[in-house]
Amino acid sequence: MTPDRVAIVDWSAAGVPKRGKDSIWIGVADHKGVTATNIPTRIAAEQTLAHLIAESRADGVGLLIGVDFNLGAPAGLARHLTGQPSALALWDWLAARVTDTDRNQTNYRAVAAAINATLPGDGPFWGNGAKAEVPGLPRRKPALPTGLAEHRETDLRGRVKGLSPKPIWQLAGAGAVGAQSLTGIPMLARLRRLPGVAVWPFEDWADAPVVLAEVYASHLMEHVRPMVAGGMVADAAQVQVMARAFLGAARAGNLPAMMRPEAPRDNLLDEGWTLGVGHIGALEDGFRRGVSVPLRP
Repeated sequence: MTPDRVAIVDWSAAGVPKRGKDSIWIGVADHKGVTATNIPTRIAAEQTLAHLIAESRADGVGLLIGVDFNLGAPAGLARHLTGQPSALALWDWLAARVTDTDRNQTNYRAVAAAINATLPGDGPFWGNGAKAEVPGLPRRKPALPTGLAEHRETDLRGRVKGLSPKPIWQLAGAGAVGAQSLTGIPMLARLRRLPGVAVWPFEDWADAPVVLAEVYASHLMEHVRPMVAGGMVADAAQVQVMARAFLGAARAGNLPAMMRPEAPRDNLLDEGWTLGVGHIGALEDGFRRGVSVPLRP
């Protein structure tokens, strides 16, 4: 798959409609340039992505959508909940239970607590950031149940250049990604049902016109910081930088290597993988090649 258009999504688990910092931003890079759109709710963001998919397919444009949250959990959770060591089975399990509204009202904390209740101890999910107590969801990090690791293999591989990907178990706090995963995965479970959509690395994506993948938006922060210093919202800067970098990498022919991670197939299907891990140099090169698609304010 060689995309002609890349969309990078910085997701949010906010409990009310929100714009600006720590809200949903979608950066899109194609032959017209690079843009960032701020969307106040998850429902509206899903509709925006569905429209982008339909538009890209109608135009015959290959589309890569990268989302900045975990698409899988450490090995063991999917099998425990679904009987299958499959991230996509976990997607369907979550999609059947996590609810959301057009006012960003979601039950993800209750779902996390319900998962905790099926395992010994107080975890694995933690970090209740709400004022009200949620029975079964501790505010502080508990011991992990036997058999569940803190991090996925891709998270451990991604700990380079001072980067520190957070585990899906952490729902609140600086850099936490768990809440975004629990609210974002159900959305992707619906999008993957659309015609022409495949999920990397779980499905046969090579000939798909639209590919969904996990990315880490903090990979190129040295390019983000000057934009933030100039007054841009950090999330807006990140999605534009990463969209530009992935499009440039695709044009340079470096995307196929990124999409063939050196990891056992069983692990990839269970835990997933972060596109770009181990290939920061190719992303840097892709960003530099993207000078022909200038970043817009």
